[in-house]
Amino acid sequence: MTEYAHNSNWQEIISYPLGNRTGKPRNKGLTMVIDKGMGLGETRDLLQINYQHIDFIKLGFGTPALYAAGTLEEKIQLVRSYNIDIYPGGTFLEVALWQNKIREFLDRCNFFGFTAIEVSDGTIPLSGEVREQAIALAAEKGFRVLTEVGKKNNDVQIPVKTLARIALRDLQNGAYKVILEGRECGLNVGLYDARGKMADDDLQLLMDYISDPSLIIWEAPLKTQQQDLIARFGSDVNLGNIPPQEVLAVEALRVGLRADTLQLAIDNLEEI
Repeated sequence: MTEYAHNSNWQEIISYPLGNRTGKPRNKGLTMVIDKGMGLGETRDLLQINYQHIDFIKLGFGTPALYAAGTLEEKIQLVRSYNIDIYPGGTFLEVALWQNKIREFLDRCNFFGFTAIEVSDGTIPLSGEVREQAIALAAEKGFRVLTEVGKKNNDVQIPVKTLARIALRDLQNGAYKVILEGRECGLNVGLYDARGKMADDDLQLLMDYISDPSLIIWEAPLKTQQQDLIARFGSDVNLGNIPPQEVLAVEALRVGLRADTLQLAIDNLEEI
């Protein structure tokens, strides 16, 4: 056995080309993972390998309602044991709002042990007043509140100025971060076009309203989107809807241990 077997700290010999990341607990450089139905064993493996790179796990859509008896509580406690926030998808809360069951929904989320809540209107219409009430009620019950702006159906066009104003109002009403809609596909939704590319003009308009990019979690399921956002905002940009199997790959992008962003580091060095 060599001496290296006792020391896995590669940073003693290799520095990250894009620099060190903000450590946990952190308020920027967040990674949100979308879980569409992992088993307990898969979740345990994910956490053992990646816990230092994950800040939020979202149980996508309404999947929390479909778990076999006892497994949801066990899964939530497992995630919480690694000091990672876990929450149900925003669509699930939209169903509760649509059925006028928001208080009961939040109480049940408390019972199961969720630590965060996403308030969204990706599918249902939601007035500003009801949105504000949902944020306040979730915060009152002790949840870390995330909100999401944008529609899941791209046929419903919302001006970027309107999205920005909603996001700003959510933050003023107590939201921790605002998620920018990108779905799990990243195509033809939110600020992304049919190829998954973000429109520069729309992005600039959004940032004219929200000058601090760390207040936004960008849903970016595609590598090209992750790479683009890292190039624009740096390693500590907040990224969401990351597939579980891609967590290490995304972290490698963040620090320049992947060809795409290693080239970015080389180019930056050559410009100095």
